[in-house]
Amino acid sequence: MPTEDDVPQFSLFSVEAPLPVEAAPSAASNRRFSDFIVYVDESGDHGLETLDPNYPMFVLAFCVFHKRHYAERVVPALEKFKFNHFGHDLVVLHEHEIRKETGPFRFSNKAEKEEFISTLTSIIAQSNFILISCVIDKVRLKQGGGALPHLYNLALRSCLETLFELMEEKAQTDRKTHVVFERRGQQEDAALELEFRRVCDGDNRREVSLPFSVIFGDKRVNSTGLQLADLVARPIGLSVLRPAQPNRAFEVLRQKFFSEGGRGNAGSRYDGRGLRLIPAPESEKPR
Repeated sequence: MPTEDDVPQFSLFSVEAPLPVEAAPSAASNRRFSDFIVYVDESGDHGLETLDPNYPMFVLAFCVFHKRHYAERVVPALEKFKFNHFGHDLVVLHEHEIRKETGPFRFSNKAEKEEFISTLTSIIAQSNFILISCVIDKVRLKQGGGALPHLYNLALRSCLETLFELMEEKAQTDRKTHVVFERRGQQEDAALELEFRRVCDGDNRREVSLPFSVIFGDKRVNSTGLQLADLVARPIGLSVLRPAQPNRAFEVLRQKFFSEGGRGNAGSRYDGRGLRLIPAPESEKPR
């Protein structure tokens, strides 16, 4: 029987440098698929009739992972986190339940919750991914007058257009990139897929075909990428709604937005690109 010393040990906070997002593509992906995978989630509802006074925002967030880094670093880190905190890996991390301390997230005291949040935040900080998000301020949008758009479609178009810019930068536009959404319901998914395909077929700002393919995953598949996307969406919305309020999660996410000028400008020059606000601030230049 092997002893504990014989078993390879995994360190969550390895001293080994994270795999660069620009790692060389594999032979298989070079033929058909891009080196990237995208996971999507939202925060807030996209209705305009009744506004939540505490959170009148709609946020769509695209988390873009290099597949090799995702498979070799991100997934194992989150799995180990779950084993450490729950004893198994079947728990699905959900921002709303963590915040409200419901379901499996009933902490015995404040210190336990703080340790849980801090470790989870560290995993997100150490995970390489590129963030593309659209934030819609529903109050300001309604104050602008005129015909009101479908908010989800508006945000989806914005994020897909920016994703294409990123794939151009990464020289991936000749390959298919899969974009993964969580299932919401048969009618909602059908409407989303129809809009997704319409934008990708050329109804976009560039009037070009976008090489993206939509996939829907049920929450029960326990996708690491979908759970991380769920965790990032609300902090982005809060950073816009209450910019003066401390937001530890957003300070981590700030470094991950798709920025003008590449990784050298991480943490800056992302307004209007990796992070797009609708309506746009007066100071934001047109795209």
